[in-house]
Amino acid sequence: MTSTLARSAAKTPRRAWLGLAVLLLPVLLVSMDMSVLYLAMPTLTEHLDPSAAQQLWILDIYGFMIAGLLITMGNLGDRIGRRNILLAGATVFGIASVLAAFAPNAAVLIAARALMGVGGATLLPSSLALISTMFPEARARASAIAIWTAFFAGGSAVGPIIGGVLLHHFWWGSVFLINTPVLLVLLAFGPLLLPEHRATALGRLDLISVGLSIGGILPIVYAIKHFAAEGFDLPVIGIAVIGVLALVVFIRRQTHLDEPLLDLSLFKRGLFSVAIGSSTIGMLALAGMSYLTSTYLQSVTGRDALQAALLGIPMAIMVFVCSIGGARIGRRLGTKATFVLALTLASIGLLMMLGVGVDGGIGWYVAGSVVSGAGFGMVFTLVSEVAVSSVPAERAGSAVGISETSFELGNGLGLALLGSLAALVFRSGGDFSATLGETIVKAGGDSALIDSARSAFVDGMHVAITAGAVLLAIMAVVAAVVKTGPAAKADAAEADRVH
Repeated sequence: MTSTLARSAAKTPRRAWLGLAVLLLPVLLVSMDMSVLYLAMPTLTEHLDPSAAQQLWILDIYGFMIAGLLITMGNLGDRIGRRNILLAGATVFGIASVLAAFAPNAAVLIAARALMGVGGATLLPSSLALISTMFPEARARASAIAIWTAFFAGGSAVGPIIGGVLLHHFWWGSVFLINTPVLLVLLAFGPLLLPEHRATALGRLDLISVGLSIGGILPIVYAIKHFAAEGFDLPVIGIAVIGVLALVVFIRRQTHLDEPLLDLSLFKRGLFSVAIGSSTIGMLALAGMSYLTSTYLQSVTGRDALQAALLGIPMAIMVFVCSIGGARIGRRLGTKATFVLALTLASIGLLMMLGVGVDGGIGWYVAGSVVSGAGFGMVFTLVSEVAVSSVPAERAGSAVGISETSFELGNGLGLALLGSLAALVFRSGGDFSATLGETIVKAGGDSALIDSARSAFVDGMHVAITAGAVLLAIMAVVAAVVKTGPAAKADAAEADRVH
């Protein structure tokens, strides 16, 4: 990989590589903010006293807002300019980060996290799409995408680590306030180093499709969360039906538009469908595992935030390294075979974590996180490459928006589905409060109750992690058997050629 980067650098202007360094700043921040609260939640809970439902919304609303807006923002960037929307989104993200840092209560924090999601939705598709403009030479573009993906995937893995270090020295709001100086660097150097790019041939954005996409995704996600936490009731069933109907109308509308918001023809390419499925399931499993194990390390084993964060370093390193090296493995084995290998490794790694218990098994956690991290790193870099190479340069923002939506939706669903599954098992284990943290606080030194609650939490964590591993294994089988038609073979050939 080093020689590849050297050859690419020789053929590509230094300005492009400096521009890439600037683009990595928002990518790192957006991905970090998916996971930075995992370790901060126990501390945040003590200060803001959010309800169980508010805790989930604090974690979830950011990812769900990004998921609902990524496709729209990717298309909008193609039309009004990718640099313009990148800098505008960075400004919104920075203002929202300050609001989150000084939020006086849970409701304000949820609102600030939602605004951060709006800003974040502009940053990911515009930054990756700009790479296709900045690096017209194929090998350099592949190297740039690998680096971009490594920072995206690595940021999600390193978020809890940075959060732990900050919480060890400062108050909980510091995990948000750290965003502002980084974004100021982007706003200062972005106009100087990043080229503007807009596709003049594209028509106006279909606002009806925008409304339908958002009106479909958010109600369905809300309904899933409510069903898992509270059970079925008529109002929420109605909300779910509204979401499903909105998505059905949205999909039907896309088939009749000359320039659809969501290009459904991409899914006829077997490799593109495998990539989107892998990113969704991969992030679902990673997010659920990261949240549950972060809670386990603090509330079950008694470690503080910094100690828990240090145990996440091996996985963060493995995700970063394998994101960089995933392209080389894909070139040697083929893109499809590498998807199968990566998903299998991720599944095996999660199953290894079943060795974790109330009284021990930290070695199993570290080993399992390293193995699964290798799989996740390879998956994420392949997804980015397939997305960028699937369409002409003028449509890169919209294609990247689809792939990044799958990442964000997977992240949100991982917390909602796997987190809620673990909570259901936990609550069925005894007369506990809604969360393990609340149970320990209200136990009043009752060691028997605390031990029982910790055991129930571990049981729930095992069930949720197993579910994630099973989903990864199923996706690996799908990747192995899916037929790659001519379009998919063309994608694979392009992905292999650029290396």
